[in-house]
Amino acid sequence: LAALERQVFDFLGYQWAPILANFLHIIIVILGLFGTIQYRPRYIVVYAIWTAIWVTWNIFIICFYLEVGGLSKDSELLTFNISRHQSWWSENGPGCVRKEASMSGIKGLDSHSYVSVIGCALEYRYIEVMHSSFQILIALVGFVYACYVVSVFTEEEDSFDFIGGFDPFPLYHVNEKPTNLLFKQTYLLISPVGFSGMEGMNK
Repeated sequence: LAALERQVFDFLGYQWAPILANFLHIIIVILGLFGTIQYRPRYIVVYAIWTAIWVTWNIFIICFYLEVGGLSKDSELLTFNISRHQSWWSENGPGCVRKEASMSGIKGLDSHSYVSVIGCALEYRYIEVMHSSFQILIALVGFVYACYVVSVFTEEEDSFDFIGGFDPFPLYHVNEKPTNLLFKQTYLLISPVGFSGMEGMNK
């Protein structure tokens, strides 16, 4: 649900890189849930590996909006340089008032307007940082849970192997008895004693 909520606001802000990452994250989460329900440890392992990638991605988002390591929140990195859109929260955050000022006095910009945002109770980059921090927290909890579920499934499989749950010998042994009886009956019918007995009965 947290990933879907984030996906909606990234769509509203045309943040194409986060949209793609959120889409992959939702698919892997569904895969992990399916693996838990259907007792498929491999799917859960895939989810556990993905959580490490997801944590790394969210750390990058935090560094991006806090402008760590030469990154700039005003760059077009998250939109793949396709558009100059910013986070949806930059104009629609709590308490934000969006104002448009006409730029008709500037030659060549008669159809454009300057947008200013004032009165924001919380700057949009901190909202994005909180989103990413919450995703990291959920991913860490999911990783611990995935490791626990895989260990439980592995212990159940080992105990089942120990009592012969996957040993095909009992089935073979059960099916072997009727086959031996059938061969014995056939041998008695075709033996010379059997033929002599049948001739005596005919006489």
